[in-house]
Order: sequence, then C-alpha cells, then structure tokens
Amino acid sequence: MRSVLSFLLFISVFNVFSQESQTSEKKPNIKIDSLYREDQFYFGFTYNSLQKKPDGLSQGRFSTGLSAGFLRDMPVNKARTVAIAPGIGICYNKYHQNLAITGTSQIPVYTVIPSSEYYTTNRFSQLLVEAPIELRWRNSTPESYKFWRVYGGFKFSYLVYDKSTFDDDKSRVVIENNNDFNPILYGTYISVGYNTWNVYAHYGLNSLFKSGKVNGEDLEMHSLNIGIIFYIL
Repeated sequence: MRSVLSFLLFISVFNVFSQESQTSEKKPNIKIDSLYREDQFYFGFTYNSLQKKPDGLSQGRFSTGLSAGFLRDMPVNKARTVAIAPGIGICYNKYHQNLAITGTSQIPVYTVIPSSEYYTTNRFSQLLVEAPIELRWRNSTPESYKFWRVYGGFKFSYLVYDKSTFDDDKSRVVIENNNDFNPILYGTYISVGYNTWNVYAHYGLNSLFKSGKVNGEDLEMHSLNIGIIFYIL
C-alpha cells in the first residue's frame, strides 16, 4: 500500500512540473497589424549631373546631393501593396563645374573657365524644401519587412538658399541668393529596390536658371540626380 501511494504521489508531482514546463515554453501571441504602413521616412545620397550644358561647360569633380524627409503612406487596395504617398523634405545639392559666377547676386556674370586657366574652387550649391508625391507598389506583407518596391513620383522644390564660390588664388568671389536661379523647381523620379538598398533617379523638368547667359547662350541647365535611397518605417 505504501508503494502504491508513493507511486501516485510521484505521478502527481511529475504532471505538475510537466504542465509548468509546457506553459513556460508557449510562444507569446503576436498581434499582426493588418493596417500597417510602409516606408514613411527617407534618406538619399546622389551624384548630381548637369544636363543641357552650354558649349565648353564640364563637370570635373564629384558633385553630391543629400536629401531626407517624411512621406505619409496611404494604401489604396486591400492587400496594401499599392499606395500613394505625399510628403515633405529637405535637399542639399552641390555642383562642381567650370562655370565661374562673379559679379553680384543682383547682376551675376557667367564665364566658362578655359581648361588652360587654373582655379582651386568653383561650385554652386542649393538648399531646397521638397514636396514629393509618389505612387507606390510593393509586395510587402504584415509579417515581412523585406520586399521588392517600385516607387515613382513627382516632386516640387522651393529654393531657400544658394551659394556660389569661385577661387583662383588671385581673388575669391562668393555670391549668395543669386537672382538668376529658378526659385521653384519640379521634376520626376523613380526608386527601385529590395529591402534596404534602393536605386534612385531624379530628372529636373525645368531649368536651374530662370535667366542668365554665357557667351550669348541662355543658361537652361537641368539636373539629373542618380544614387541610392533608404526608407524607414
């Protein structure tokens, strides 16, 4: 009788420990957000190229651009794979080239620097506020953060500050808020990629300059910005 009672006690204690072990091994219940949004912050790095350049103008150094901002992702289908996204951001573009800008901000003078002439610095830069709106496709799901994406859109930019610098070791000319720069720029862009890495291209549909001539030719240069862009939730 004592052996039977000992065996029953052992079985009871074993069942208690077994139930506790099974309870502790249960995985937490993760709630899936079926109304998720994607890619609402962005950060980009680009190489900046000038298109429709006047005769003799060239870019000898690497010209860079940085951009960052916020996009409000608004899915338009039940699977949330298609969305539109308006946003706001800021962009800084720099252009190294051989178009010297001298004179004043009100009456700038443009000269193409010949290859035989030495200079240490010649560039202009722009700080812009951006207002993009894009159409988005992605094959994302609520459970996965790695997916293919194709985003394309249209962007308005407002010039808030610009600066040009010309230095040939004999004189240094710095001009801010050049009156010839176009205050409102607009263009189209596309980004394609998977997970973290995305290729980005933007083409300006109007000229960086609203006025200005060099050698009797109108300055009607457009920007082409190619690089990479990162998206964060």
